[in-house]
Amino acid sequence: MNPRAIVIGSGPNGLAAAIVLARTGCPVTVHEGAPQIGGGARSAELTLPGFMHDICSAVHPMAAGSPCFEQFPLAEYGLEWIHPGTPLAHPLDDGTAVLLERSIDATAKNLGPDGEAWRRLMTPLAAAWPRLRDDILAPLGIPRHPLLMARFGLRAIRPARALAEALFRGPRARALFAGLAAHAILPLEARPSAAAGMVLGVLAHTVGWPIPRGGAQRISNALAGYLRSLGGEIRTASPVATLPEAPIVMCDVTPRQFLALAGDRLPASFRRALARYRYGPGAYKLDWALDGPIPWRAPACARAGTVHLGGTLDEIALWESRHTGRPFVILAQPSLFDPTRAPAGKHVAWAYCHVPHASTVDMTAAIEEQVERFAPGFRARILERHVLTPAAFERHNPNLVGGDIAGGALDLRQFFLRPTRRLYRTPLHGVFLCSSSTPPGGGVHGMCGYHAAMAAVG
Repeated sequence: MNPRAIVIGSGPNGLAAAIVLARTGCPVTVHEGAPQIGGGARSAELTLPGFMHDICSAVHPMAAGSPCFEQFPLAEYGLEWIHPGTPLAHPLDDGTAVLLERSIDATAKNLGPDGEAWRRLMTPLAAAWPRLRDDILAPLGIPRHPLLMARFGLRAIRPARALAEALFRGPRARALFAGLAAHAILPLEARPSAAAGMVLGVLAHTVGWPIPRGGAQRISNALAGYLRSLGGEIRTASPVATLPEAPIVMCDVTPRQFLALAGDRLPASFRRALARYRYGPGAYKLDWALDGPIPWRAPACARAGTVHLGGTLDEIALWESRHTGRPFVILAQPSLFDPTRAPAGKHVAWAYCHVPHASTVDMTAAIEEQVERFAPGFRARILERHVLTPAAFERHNPNLVGGDIAGGALDLRQFFLRPTRRLYRTPLHGVFLCSSSTPPGGGVHGMCGYHAAMAAVG
């Protein structure tokens, strides 16, 4: 008989691990402490009735391009992707916006003299992406495509600021790349922040930056529906206080929670290694119910599912390194493309900025001022707002320690060997880590769970 497996946590990684195990014939039970499945991929009416907001993740290029998710028939279980006309807009103070389009050529056209440099950067990446992604989204090891990976790595390992200033001469391309790289939640002067800019850019050109119809919850619901079709069981409102006894235990938790679960069963050296694991900056997030669309000064922003509000490379770099000046704000406006998110004629918007770990500073006014900077009259359209501080993020999901939405700092020290050199494995037989604290890190892609489960059955 196949061994019984228990999965702790129903985030995308936990559900992906459960599906991989169930497909091998393992009886699988998922325990979720919250009343609702999903972890970082949940939706709820946070502001007013009829306004559906994404609690954490909202836009999902990594999910659309995931080698794990593409193996699962998620469309059969209700997942439908919506592609905005433009993946990303980055407005500037001159009233224009830099657009990251699906087409490399269309993107290059609005970058002025840096258009050709953008083509040289993205065209080889886009052509190689079907092969390259398997190595990028895998744990450290011998790559399947070493030459491709070496070419990617030589640039990806650099600080984003250094790469942007080396490749681009003008402010438009530099601002666009800086906003993409800031998703790494690292100072733009730190290695390997350029990797995020390159990966998110090439994803826009290959799979897009789509949103799920109905909200991020639909991703989790589709994963859960497929798991149940394989015989898997999911128990919600079922917190796990101690490590359960089972032949296979998959833990979709960060090192802090795993230490609490396993306690003295772990060797002292491994406990010390986990205790040294460092968490990154937090997030401060706002959701708005609006009585109309955001009144962008640059009309092209209304075509974009995601909008980066940060002005120039210098402004973004200052915020991401020191959290001073104007915040770099990542904003999503799903109701422009998905009418199920709000009542007729109304809209929802979602925005956050990075803040110091466990920060208690109220960023509401600063975020809304940054939106107003590029969309005068925005505040007048707010019907209701909902605030998630770093502490509220952690209350919502204990994995978001201090508001860290990436499962731990993604600097060079923790980029490859996370959370320890053992990666998914632990000193306990049959017990594995499968959260975003393992490679390849944060993002709704399921690859952490996939690789952990493959390690368990391999």
